[in-house]
Amino acid sequence: MPPRPEPRAGDPAVAGWRQRLGEWVEGVPFSRFIIVLIVINAIILGLETSTRMMSLAGVFLVGLNKLILGVFVIEIILKLVAFGPRFFRSGWNIFDFLIVSISLVPASGPLEILRALRILRVLRLLSQVPKLRVIIESLLRALPGMGWTALLLVLVFYVFAVMGTMLFAEEFPEFWGNLGLSLFSLFQIMTLESWSSGVARPMMEQYPLIWLYFVPFILVSSFMVLNLFIAIIVTATQSIHQDEEDEQRHALLAELKAINQRLERLEQNRQNG
Repeated sequence: MPPRPEPRAGDPAVAGWRQRLGEWVEGVPFSRFIIVLIVINAIILGLETSTRMMSLAGVFLVGLNKLILGVFVIEIILKLVAFGPRFFRSGWNIFDFLIVSISLVPASGPLEILRALRILRVLRLLSQVPKLRVIIESLLRALPGMGWTALLLVLVFYVFAVMGTMLFAEEFPEFWGNLGLSLFSLFQIMTLESWSSGVARPMMEQYPLIWLYFVPFILVSSFMVLNLFIAIIVTATQSIHQDEEDEQRHALLAELKAINQRLERLEQNRQNG
């Protein structure tokens, strides 16, 4: 969640106004309104790809698209006013700022390609829907472990690609003619896309024991290494949920402690009185 603005000494009225503005912008009603606009904007961008729809309601769609973009700009401005420089301490705020900024770049002339980037506004759902944010944060937290797993997969690919090139390049150059072709063939085998009928069975006519090469590779790459990716992501998701529960528990304990301290002071005042 974006940080709330801290009251400034000597200016309590302005600080209070900014805090109320920040609470309103980050509140549930306004957030749901923005989510609805994002969905509508995504539908509009899809309709703009239809020549028939543009001929029927092109002016309306373009106008509504600009209106929604204007609302997004106002939202960013309100957050900048409410949070000030603290706005950029939140990665999700920076993400929203960049998406809206890209949408404001004139998509004409040499920048015509930027018209396609307008669909990136749909990605703002990632920052607006809490459940989607949890998934993205889980993926980010899992990146280090996924990196080491990817390195293991690369090593497996390289070893089997070199072996395949050395063993089968002469008889089956279309699959194993060089290291690049061998790597691509192994990728096809890993995805289990026509690997048996397209690669393995034709080779078994000449190499009856070729299954000793394919089966270990499939077991390691498709069933072991790829499942490691899933396990890492699941572990990261569980750790995020655990962190949220710990944060809620600490907040509850702090609140109970504050209540207990107030009760003790009231009891002391009653006894002294």
